[in-house]
Amino acid sequence: MATKPAKRPVVYADLEALPPHWVGEIVGGERVTSPRPALPHAIAASRLGEIIGPFARAPGQPGWLIVDEPELHLGGDVLVADLAGWRRERLPRALDMAALALAPDWLCEVLSPSTAAHARAVKLPAYAREGVRYVWLLDPLLRTLEVLRLDGERFTLLDTHRGEVAVHAEPFDALVLELRLLWEP
Repeated sequence: MATKPAKRPVVYADLEALPPHWVGEIVGGERVTSPRPALPHAIAASRLGEIIGPFARAPGQPGWLIVDEPELHLGGDVLVADLAGWRRERLPRALDMAALALAPDWLCEVLSPSTAAHARAVKLPAYAREGVRYVWLLDPLLRTLEVLRLDGERFTLLDTHRGEVAVHAEPFDALVLELRLLWEP
């Protein structure tokens, strides 16, 4: 009886070897790749960062560091969120590193038809395991924002916002977020 050759473990160099237009992650010891996002995805993520960024730095508001596409090294997984935020009091003083091993307090995954299932089935459990307190799932094609909060070991859906409404969404609920701004070209 023939045996299968042992599968070589995925290492970080496997991600570094990807072509520049691909995003690579290591989840559960497996390499997961996807092409760079399409324009509606990129526009929604960029606009959300523009809207939340000033709020995160506003006097009287909690200090946050908001980062586009951070590489997160969490519990053996290497994940790339579209946006992530850390409360400043939790951050190390020096941030001269390529990736963070500290789970964010909030993050946003911008969904596309090719990434939605992966984000929900694979990344969400990893984020829960690592204690990410809030996750937003933003779908620019369906024009929805799902706001999730970690309750124990699982995320609870707090709300699903649709269309072009103005919303307040945890943890940035002091901010009025006009969803229409995320969908406009």
